[in-house]
Amino acid sequence: MASVSFKNIQKAFGKVKVIHGIGFDIHDGEFVVLVGPSGCGKSTLLRMLAGLEEISGGEILIDGKVVNELESKDRDIAMVFQSYALYPHMTVRENMGFSLRLRKADKATTDGRVANAARILNLDALLDRYPRELSGGQRQRVAMGRAIVRDPKVFLFDEPLSNLDAKLRVAMRAEIKALHQRLKTTTVYVTHDQIEAMTMADRIVVMHDGVIEQIGTPLELFDRPGNLFVAQFIGSPAMNVFDGRVQGGAVEALGVRWPLPPGSAAGAGAGHSVHYGIRPTDLGLGNVGIAARVVVVEPTGAETELLVEVDGQQLVVVMHGRTEARPDDIVHLQVDAAKAHVFDAQGGQRL
Repeated sequence: MASVSFKNIQKAFGKVKVIHGIGFDIHDGEFVVLVGPSGCGKSTLLRMLAGLEEISGGEILIDGKVVNELESKDRDIAMVFQSYALYPHMTVRENMGFSLRLRKADKATTDGRVANAARILNLDALLDRYPRELSGGQRQRVAMGRAIVRDPKVFLFDEPLSNLDAKLRVAMRAEIKALHQRLKTTTVYVTHDQIEAMTMADRIVVMHDGVIEQIGTPLELFDRPGNLFVAQFIGSPAMNVFDGRVQGGAVEALGVRWPLPPGSAAGAGAGHSVHYGIRPTDLGLGNVGIAARVVVVEPTGAETELLVEVDGQQLVVVMHGRTEARPDDIVHLQVDAAKAHVFDAQGGQRL
């Protein structure tokens, strides 16, 4: 196991800069997820850590040692790709042990490590099959097993679940998290799926346009997003956000008054233009409150999702249980003020 440090990392492709001076530390044994929209630079950062992409500026350290000039094979890392990258003419056993054979490891060591990885990943019965005889989830487990047998200091995952169907993604998320809890190996995981990030990470690094927007635990980012981008990116369904102005200890928006969260008034004086945010799960229905017209009702069983309209602005409400509300009904929204969010209208920073 090892720590990883990024020191003022920069990357440019010709005259186009894609990483702008990123710096942060990953602790020994930590599971860190890099998340952000396509093109934010997360996969490029991972590839630089892996030695698959040259660094334009800054330093990357693994276990306190600068690895900028080290070849990928000398960095003691193992990478699991989106595409599995298995050799079709080799069995599962041969695929998993291939890296050790390249290192001239003896047969007993190779067989022992392959057997151990197969046991961890429930691949014992599949060792003599070829990749074409496996399902997508089984192939991904083989790719993970190939990484495990190397016993690396750092595991790298580059969107490994994006080729799987929704049900299998959920199962594989749990498998990867359980694997990390068992092996305690430092892990860096890249995804654009914020649900994967929320459910798997010890800490999340939210990236956007080649910079870091915020770093924190999943619940820190969910409960106290540092800016408007993080607020709208983290959480599903996405946070409801609309423009307003602070007046008389509340936010006037959509023709009504919305309560300010405790402590926000100090950063948002009277007349201040703001973005007001409230998560769908922090809106409820009651006999009194903000009048809204129901547009769509989406029952999912345990929860009901409502799309409602206030003064032409559509908002999402997620209720536990079921509702009698129907399209075009007028309902009354109740806001959990303690869980509301206010962001500066100019810079988007949390107030």
